Amino acid sequence: MYLLGYDIGSSSVKASLVDAVSGKTVATDFYPRSEAEIIAHRPGWAEQHPDQWWESLRQATASVLASSGVDPKDIKAIGISYQMHGLVMVDKDLCPLRHAIIWCDSRGVPYGEKAFGELGEEQCLSHLLNSPGNFTATKLAWVKEHEPETFERIYKIMLPGDYAAMRLTGRLCTTVSGLSEMMLWDFKENRPASFLLDYFGYGADIIPEIVPTFSIQGTVTAEAAAELGLAEGIPVSYRAGDQPNNALSLNVFNPGEVASTAGTSGVVYGVLGEVNYDPQSRVNTFAHVNHTHEDPRLGVLLCINGTGILNSWSKRNMAPDTITYPGMNDLAAKAPIGSAGVSVIPFGNGAERVLRNREVGCSIHGVNFLTHDRSHLLRAEQEGIVFSFMYGMEVMEQMGMKLSKIHAGHANMFLSPLFRNTLAGVSGATIELYNTDGSVGAAKGAGIGAGIYTDNNEAFASLEKIEVIEPVAADAGAYADAYALWKERLAMCMK
Repeated sequence: MYLLGYDIGSSSVKASLVDAVSGKTVATDFYPRSEAEIIAHRPGWAEQHPDQWWESLRQATASVLASSGVDPKDIKAIGISYQMHGLVMVDKDLCPLRHAIIWCDSRGVPYGEKAFGELGEEQCLSHLLNSPGNFTATKLAWVKEHEPETFERIYKIMLPGDYAAMRLTGRLCTTVSGLSEMMLWDFKENRPASFLLDYFGYGADIIPEIVPTFSIQGTVTAEAAAELGLAEGIPVSYRAGDQPNNALSLNVFNPGEVASTAGTSGVVYGVLGEVNYDPQSRVNTFAHVNHTHEDPRLGVLLCINGTGILNSWSKRNMAPDTITYPGMNDLAAKAPIGSAGVSVIPFGNGAERVLRNREVGCSIHGVNFLTHDRSHLLRAEQEGIVFSFMYGMEVMEQMGMKLSKIHAGHANMFLSPLFRNTLAGVSGATIELYNTDGSVGAAKGAGIGAGIYTDNNEAFASLEKIEVIEPVAADAGAYADAYALWKERLAMCMK
């Protein structure tokens, strides 16, 4: 008995086959081999054709079936993780009307800002838990204004994961979690956000049928089965955006639990057990995978743009040509906690939401030419990234979230002992590192949705914990002092 998980990203589509009994991954692959094309006709635009995702899904499916030798009839459920906030529009024949406008496209920004001002901050935040921002709903506003003929032909709008599920099952549906990512879910009224639909002039009928995140959301059609080499009738029983799904993959379901990633950008995603929001809208709040109106579970998402991209910039520009990332970590570890007074403000990759969309850039402070060397700069760079995480985590704490444990995949910057120890030291949280990824999590989510697992604890009983990092009490003062100095310097940059 096997479970199939897909992770539909903007770079590739990954597929994983998981043995439902042992929880072990038996095959995994991704397509395309080189990064998928993102079409940018103008600066700030980003589009992909939905058929590109389907072809990559087909190729990845063929690979995992071939390498595993699994009989498709033994696959009992399919789960889908996907890039968030994209806009796919289909006509009555369920054909895409144009390229999808994906998450990193910024053309919705002015529409979101205008709506926030005209509808009022209190109305938006208390109902949507966010500003309308640059999400699916505001991307659609651009289409309505600039491509009215396309807008008039829209039958339904959907997210990338909804499109993949539709191609698999022939059924067009979405979830509350997905609508909250679109910025079209009203948490106060527990229904689609009619006030925002009315404001933009959208008919409520463009929203697909709403189904539970964990449920039988359709079954693989004969046509899809023939295309993919699967068996007809396999249930699609789970879908979620990539960040909620990353949290699920790390078995983060309950209030106070936190999932984090630190790739090109960095994310801290914590679960809140009550409907709340940041009055300054410095973090995003969505419905988590197990959210219900009666038992709220909200995913509070902090994103830091300048994370791994700063680390790679440092490798290119501050490290010898022959040094590796582990070598950089060893060199940085030679400097003391706090980098002997050197601080790096890491926001050099555009405007940061946690800074209220200010673009303060990256800057280095406190360098003494006689006492500091490369090791201090490299340590200050990693500390600066961690401190930016902590800066956002304090916003989460102000919202009522208690941060005591951080779950993370054993990847990217979490491979650095210095990075992990600094995060544990400044936050006081225990860090647990796991061996998992989004497509594996989606497969196990499908097992929950299909009733193969009774709950998340059974689904993730086999989750491999690689390491636990505890904060060192003796170092707490040094980390607190370094963080306080960093915040002082950030405040100067913000003036």
